Amino acid sequence: MKKNVLIIGAGGVAQVVAHKCAQNNDVFGDIHIASRTLAKCQSIVDSVREKKALKTEGVIEAHQLDAMDVEAIRALITSTDAKIVINVGSAFLNMSVMSACIETGAAYIDTAIHEDPAKVCEAPPWYANYEWKRREEAEKAGVTVILGAGFDPGVVNAYAKLAYDDYFDRIDSIDIIDINAGSHGRWFATNFDPEINFREFTGRVWSWQDNKWTENKMFEIGKEWDLPVVGKQKAYMTGHDEVHSISQILKVPNVRFWMGFGDHYINVFTVLNNLGLLSEKPVKTAEGLEVVPLKVVKAVLPDPGSLAPGYTGKTCIGDLVKGVKDGKEREVFIYNVADHKEAYNEVGSQGISYTAGVPAVAAALLVATGEWDVKKMANVEELPPRPFLDLLGRIGLPTRVREGDDDRAL
Repeated sequence: MKKNVLIIGAGGVAQVVAHKCAQNNDVFGDIHIASRTLAKCQSIVDSVREKKALKTEGVIEAHQLDAMDVEAIRALITSTDAKIVINVGSAFLNMSVMSACIETGAAYIDTAIHEDPAKVCEAPPWYANYEWKRREEAEKAGVTVILGAGFDPGVVNAYAKLAYDDYFDRIDSIDIIDINAGSHGRWFATNFDPEINFREFTGRVWSWQDNKWTENKMFEIGKEWDLPVVGKQKAYMTGHDEVHSISQILKVPNVRFWMGFGDHYINVFTVLNNLGLLSEKPVKTAEGLEVVPLKVVKAVLPDPGSLAPGYTGKTCIGDLVKGVKDGKEREVFIYNVADHKEAYNEVGSQGISYTAGVPAVAAALLVATGEWDVKKMANVEELPPRPFLDLLGRIGLPTRVREGDDDRAL
């Protein structure tokens, strides 16, 4: 058993992770939350206590931390005796947090691919640019490193592996579809860190088609999908973390990612981008101040965590998998539907944060109990999907499978 958890980050996803860890602290032991802003960490601690989320009496503490400082992370892991680190901070932190985990022996879990602040929409293969370079180091140290254990990436990777194992003899294509049919009631806002959100869409769109990387522009290719619960929704093909790992690990010839965007989002994004306000390059104002336009936009937009109280509606995220089983063509949609209001009532966060945070805790539980404590680096599709998906169903994100007119719980 691995005991004691350190959560790095203090945004909406960290709020979910803290509450879910608290609900399972009989397994996890002590819970520690760390970020640059101590007050944000303490607010999460207070929220956990207000909702009486701790399953048993135990430790839950806030800490201030510069998560770019490997020595500081290492010291905090040591002082808290944390055996599992869940990194839900900025994607810029992955390499530093992973380094501290490998050095201390703590298991590492994240929910998104590493990003270099100086680079936007890097050419694929992203994991091979950063994380996969450290596979040998992690295995030599005997440290469990689980990459991309959010929803997408994460759960959708497990859906792909489930389809690979149980539903198909040959997979020809996987289309990952992410639809948020909810409404936050604000004129404009992003559902997670605006800086990360915009960086995903300002460059090239990469998909894996006919066993090769294919390049498009953002919003160039759109398609209407008819999905359970949320109905007909327009989504656009874009690049995403899981395309990079699923295509290489499962050897599927076509892997694409589709995200739903309304016309209003696209219009605002296009104006901001055309004005240069989504640039990560510093500019000087007439007064001589040096500012980064993207960071200014982030500063004036609503904090994604503040959207939660008024958020209504549902999300639908899943894998549409096509291929052959027993010599016959087959098409299966493996998916989850989450509710924004239900997420807020339970943990004080909106549904997007909920779908990202709950899987990270499920992964941590499987590491704590040994089922996923593989003592090497792994993407989610390299791990047994059934324990993960079964556990998710018990703690808040049940899986359904639609095939033709049949739609049932996994």
